[in-house]
Amino acid sequence: MQSVYLETTIPSYYTGRRPRDLVLAARQELTIEWWEVHRSRYELFASQVVLDETRRGDPQAAAKREEFLSDIPLLDISERVIEIAEDILAAGIIPVKVADDAYHIACAAVHRIDFLLTWNCTHIANPHNRRQLRERLSRHDLEIPVICTPEELIGDYGYDDIT
Repeated sequence: MQSVYLETTIPSYYTGRRPRDLVLAARQELTIEWWEVHRSRYELFASQVVLDETRRGDPQAAAKREEFLSDIPLLDISERVIEIAEDILAAGIIPVKVADDAYHIACAAVHRIDFLLTWNCTHIANPHNRRQLRERLSRHDLEIPVICTPEELIGDYGYDDIT
């Protein structure tokens, strides 16, 4: 069974109030579909970094996000994870002001997770960063996990129904 690291945007979209913005609403629906229909195909993981991020903000919303993660095993933020994350930050691939994003990538890579699932397309699922991340991680004998959104991981787009 393939593994998935759930980055913080996944519980945020799943448990959040219905957004008025159509793109955000579509992302929320795709997240719900992935969670309810497709997640059983994967072994799911998160980390203490995800848990810490979910606890920020409105206490009621934070409680919902934390409940979402209650049965998800947390991967260890080891010295190796810290070393890799700090290297990603030092290289300037991920800005220091969003250091948690580097920790998500490092944690998934060190634990050899297959997919890093996220809606963070600014810093994590950013195609301009992927080459740099791949090169940086290879210096540590690590592979970059497949960084994708729930839409990409659903995999069945129903194209057969179109023709």
